[in-house]
Amino acid sequence: MRGLKKKRRIQIIVLAFVLLGVSTALIGYAMRDGINFFRSPSQVVSDPPSQGEVFRIGGLVAEGSLVRGQGETVSFSVTDTNETIPVTFAGVLPDLFAENAGMVGTGSMENGVFKATEILAKHDETYMPKEVVDALKEQGVYEAPSDQPNG
Repeated sequence: MRGLKKKRRIQIIVLAFVLLGVSTALIGYAMRDGINFFRSPSQVVSDPPSQGEVFRIGGLVAEGSLVRGQGETVSFSVTDTNETIPVTFAGVLPDLFAENAGMVGTGSMENGVFKATEILAKHDETYMPKEVVDALKEQGVYEAPSDQPNG
């Protein structure tokens, strides 16, 4: 009787570890496309992503680079003041999207051009995404607005 209880306890523990391993593997499999890493234009140039890798790029929309094509196609360049990456996007841009404004785009690189599937823009005149601020601070070119504390 004692041996049977010990054997059953070991079976339950082994089964729990197997279920934990399977659930961890399923979660990892489900999230493989859901994790998008942020990169600045300088990081994209210095360490190019693999073909088809989905990531987020952020910076300032370069002045004079916004070109509206036929339909909903838009092209522009994103810069961190050191490097500039051309971007194309087929869709409706956010209302506050403008040149010299902060933006973050999700997509992948194709033949040296970032093909965006989603574009996020600032939501007021002082806001800039944290990732963009951090990237600009690394370059030494970020100046916080006078009415906003340094973050």
